[in-house]
Amino acid sequence: MKKVVCSVSMLLALVIASAPGCAAETSNPFIGRWALTVSDGRAGWLGVTEEDGVLDAGILWIGGSVFPAASAYFDGDTLHLTRVDGIERDDNGRVIRVRTEELVANVSGDTMKLKRYIPQPDGKGRVEEEFTGTRIPPLPPTPDLSKANYGTPINLIKSDSLDGWTLVEPDATNGWSVENGVLVNNTIQREGEDRVRYGNIKTVEEFEDFNLKLEVNVGRHHNSGVYLRGIYEVQVEDTYRRDLDSHNMGAIYSRITPAVAAEKRAGEWQTLDITLLDRHVTVKLNGTTIIDNQPLLGCTGGALWSDESRPGPIYLQGDHGPIKYRNIVLTPIVK
Repeated sequence: MKKVVCSVSMLLALVIASAPGCAAETSNPFIGRWALTVSDGRAGWLGVTEEDGVLDAGILWIGGSVFPAASAYFDGDTLHLTRVDGIERDDNGRVIRVRTEELVANVSGDTMKLKRYIPQPDGKGRVEEEFTGTRIPPLPPTPDLSKANYGTPINLIKSDSLDGWTLVEPDATNGWSVENGVLVNNTIQREGEDRVRYGNIKTVEEFEDFNLKLEVNVGRHHNSGVYLRGIYEVQVEDTYRRDLDSHNMGAIYSRITPAVAAEKRAGEWQTLDITLLDRHVTVKLNGTTIIDNQPLLGCTGGALWSDESRPGPIYLQGDHGPIKYRNIVLTPIVK
């Protein structure tokens, strides 16, 4: 996933999005974390908190990062949110226009019904969409990884073929192939021709909890991602010597910042050792633990769906440029 530069307000929202759900501790039915299914079936997320009488909300809208709501307030039993949809700047970087849209939500039990109001570009009226949300259940206790029961390892790269893999978007161009046991994504763009949209790839088989080990080679300024269950992205990007950030190599994209930097230089093979168990994740990058059994509070941008209770595939981003993976081995955790 491409990096999004954080503003001060975004950093505030990420703090909000990292707080455990508190629906059980308040009579306000909106407070908590919500898995959103927008009108075209794609995934979103909403986190609502209230502390010392101050209402805050963070929103993930299909792709990208968790961003703060520009405004949040109640009108009776209705929650009103304003989401910044885009910022236009002139050649000198000055803001010339901010595109916003309004979200209106009502709650009944653990179900949220929302309407999205999108102003028309010409200023004449607005488009209205309806979609839904489901309250995300409280997180399980932090698991004891030493007691995990592992099954038989599965090698996800089969010989010299793409057996066991399929495109996420069937209409996209497939740049993926297996060459001498290496899963390679070639994204050729020819000067003077329309840009080719290359596809992401996912396993045909779906998984619940597991350990996933792999090696990845990311080129200079290149970018990819490894999605666990198709919904939680472990970032893959050339971030050698960057300051710690939730968009760096090995991070849970926009949600969990690595505790330490362990990247190698672009063009070198790097190892990821990832354990997903009871909605908690551990990430070791090049042998160093950078995320230690931390809770996952919702899907990340680009998720195939927002439901965290269902199994899903391993999905690799291929629409951001060339990338290489090898020795992808998944070991299921048996419960």
